[in-house]
Amino acid sequence: MTLLNEILSFNQKFVSEKQYEEFTTTKFPDKKVVILTCMDARLFELLPKAMNFKNGDVKIVKSAGAIINHPFGGIMRSLLVAVYELRAEEIYIIGHYDCGMSAIKPDEMLQKMIDRGISQDTINMLNYSGVELDEWLRGFEDVHESVRHSVDMVKNHPLMVKGFPVHGLVIDPATGRLDMVKDK
Repeated sequence: MTLLNEILSFNQKFVSEKQYEEFTTTKFPDKKVVILTCMDARLFELLPKAMNFKNGDVKIVKSAGAIINHPFGGIMRSLLVAVYELRAEEIYIIGHYDCGMSAIKPDEMLQKMIDRGISQDTINMLNYSGVELDEWLRGFEDVHESVRHSVDMVKNHPLMVKGFPVHGLVIDPATGRLDMVKDK
């Protein structure tokens, strides 16, 4: 049995037993907060609990490294939607120590892509087209600097409300401790 079959089997029971009822809330975050954080599995439950948030309190947007690498990409769009359509009144950018993005080496990742069947011609074509894969795949060396960069990108975005509260923090995935990086 594949994991998908196990998931669907569990889900059928979950729905039939109405286990979803304890999670009922609206699409608007009760605490009027949107968080951009990393997709690291260690943060799934730890981050909301470390911040005293429960289901329905906040919107959470996740990306590798909590990085905003393009001002008009999907991450920034999600933050703008949260502010203008979903009533968020604060943004938190939360990176974490021991992040996998700090170890990403674009040339090694590109080789892994080739090893798994992506052709060198495809990579060459993307580079030739201006994608700059080395930059696009690059991680960061300093999580604090990466968080500062993302905070600045949000605060200085031409479509963001001027003076909107944007906070930068780093969480320790072992303890849940939050360290302030940048406030407003």
